[in-house]
Amino acid sequence: MNREKAELLLQKTFGLTAFFDEQWQTIEKILDGERVLLIEKTGFGKSLCFQFPATIFEGTTIVFSPLIALMRDQVKKLNSLSISAQCINSEQTAEENSQIIKDAKEGKIKILYIAPERQENGEWIEATRKMNLSMIVVDEAHCISVWGHDFRPAFKRIINLVKLLPKGLPVLATTATATKRVERDIVTQIGDGITIVRGNLMRDNFKLFAIRVNSEDEKMIWLGKNVEKLSGSGVIYTGTRVDTEIYSNWFNYLKISSIAYNAGLDTASRIAIENGLMNNQWKCIISTNALGMGIDKPDIRFIVHTQIPQSPIHYYQEIGRAGRDGKDSCIILFYNPNKDRTLPEVFIEVSKPLIEKYERVTNVIKSGLFTERELIKKTNLKQTQIKIIKADLIEQGIVREVIYNRTKKYEFISGSQPLSTKFFKDLRNAKLQDLDKMVGYVTTTGSRMKFLCNYLGDNLNRDFNNCDNTGLEKIKVLVNDVWSARLQNFRESYFPELIVESRKSNIVNGIAASHYGVSNVGQAIHRSKYEDGGDFPDFLLKLALKAFCKKFGNEYFDLILHVPPTKSGDLVKNFAEKLSQVLKIPISHGLQKIRQTREQKIFKSRYLKRDNVSNAFSYTNSSEIVGKKIILFDDICDSCATIKEIGKLLTDLGAVKIAPLVIAKTIGGGLV
Repeated sequence: MNREKAELLLQKTFGLTAFFDEQWQTIEKILDGERVLLIEKTGFGKSLCFQFPATIFEGTTIVFSPLIALMRDQVKKLNSLSISAQCINSEQTAEENSQIIKDAKEGKIKILYIAPERQENGEWIEATRKMNLSMIVVDEAHCISVWGHDFRPAFKRIINLVKLLPKGLPVLATTATATKRVERDIVTQIGDGITIVRGNLMRDNFKLFAIRVNSEDEKMIWLGKNVEKLSGSGVIYTGTRVDTEIYSNWFNYLKISSIAYNAGLDTASRIAIENGLMNNQWKCIISTNALGMGIDKPDIRFIVHTQIPQSPIHYYQEIGRAGRDGKDSCIILFYNPNKDRTLPEVFIEVSKPLIEKYERVTNVIKSGLFTERELIKKTNLKQTQIKIIKADLIEQGIVREVIYNRTKKYEFISGSQPLSTKFFKDLRNAKLQDLDKMVGYVTTTGSRMKFLCNYLGDNLNRDFNNCDNTGLEKIKVLVNDVWSARLQNFRESYFPELIVESRKSNIVNGIAASHYGVSNVGQAIHRSKYEDGGDFPDFLLKLALKAFCKKFGNEYFDLILHVPPTKSGDLVKNFAEKLSQVLKIPISHGLQKIRQTREQKIFKSRYLKRDNVSNAFSYTNSSEIVGKKIILFDDICDSCATIKEIGKLLTDLGAVKIAPLVIAKTIGGGLV
């Protein structure tokens, strides 16, 4: 098929008049049954490079994508063009996914999107043998490479599939974020004479600014004063889920239209926010990096980062969502040199754990067969780290998956070679060097666009004048007493919710006076608990009472109980007595600990936190709580496992309502 004929079909099927040169170069090779790696900027139109050939081929095109939002968006658009497309993902029911697989086997689907992790599903593996495959597409192909910014072990299984494909079945790998090193790695893995099509990754319509600050307060105040002045609508990226809530509540306090988005939201909420973003429902969405990948909105006018990402390639990926229509877009990055390296270093630790943790997992597996959950419990590691470690151990032939009594377990391979650690150390060092480069982007006195060009291997011989080092006015943060007071008032009126409700318990969602570590609340608690600072200070009592009144002020309660301490002596008891005096609600000291527990903060998984407090409490005189509405007080809530456990106990003993109140909620939990 020549280009002229193809563009006639393009107009008929997609309503577009012509291909870009790089699009046609890619499509022509795909139509000839070749393998292509396409590296092009976000918004270029990479999806068309597989969607168009897919409509011509007889069979089904499989698109591996880690981005559920992108799947939903593209399936919707393709179906509107009368192109049969579906996606399989974890947000759909098993019945829905099974029906889609059945339709694919029967040849009813032209383009099928699927998450790479799905390849571990037996039903999917069996189904692929019965499908008429016409093309394999690996979207976000940088995830194949361990040197990529978002490596995912499940992508390795795609390579295994690609190697089994017959010669002449086309393969397309696409990405907007591949350094030369990542490019070489992808080519090596896919192999067999793959062609590289690399375009110009930069956009002249970006206006780049970096703002050095001395505190989180300066970030919040500048945004509070200026976000309404930014043109159009946009995205503000924060470091953690908690930050999305804090900034969104800060903006709502200032009557700035915004909403928080993160991976902790349920599917319906995420879809509603994504749709609202497309319709400019808010001035801004405040999100972790869970949002943006796969969101096809052409007119995002500004992107702000309140936290530096792990590398320039992470940064490029996220700012790439702005200005896809070619119009000017404002790109702002805040950086606090005293604090902002800490979080990306945590992400690096999670993505490639220390060698000691590999050894810990290996030693456990040497002693028997264990499921993933059992490994989490025995090693006290996070689930994400366990997944990475066991994938690497399997890759090196040290551990293998086995099915034992219909359950997947992991077994040590006797006689296997010792763990090769050099690669892990090299990779970890490379990630830390990338973080140094990200700091270098902030501190450079040259062109910020040129800095990103050079990092990405997009070495353009030209000058840029689109940043605060090359002609644009630098942004300065000016803090005055009025705005400092406004922020303080906000902090004394914003109270995090404790999500603890359960169908098996009469406990209701509670309230915390603050987030631990966000303000001076955490410092005050630490002084009292660990520095012999005496009882919790009175300002914490006032704050806790304000939180209680905001959440439960119009409700009647019969009794106040306090959680027995692990380490804090009478601090919690004394504070609960003060609450009782002010609220004029009787207090009981009947809640007792019947076995020793450890501080929850030492445990890394929810399984161990739950086991630590399971059946650890009793009540001395249960008759006094039958039919009662109870306030349950503690100083700090981490996973809320302790509060949930006590809630179940009190429910079983006859309490009709348990309302948790704590001084501070930790920032732990899911990051994105």
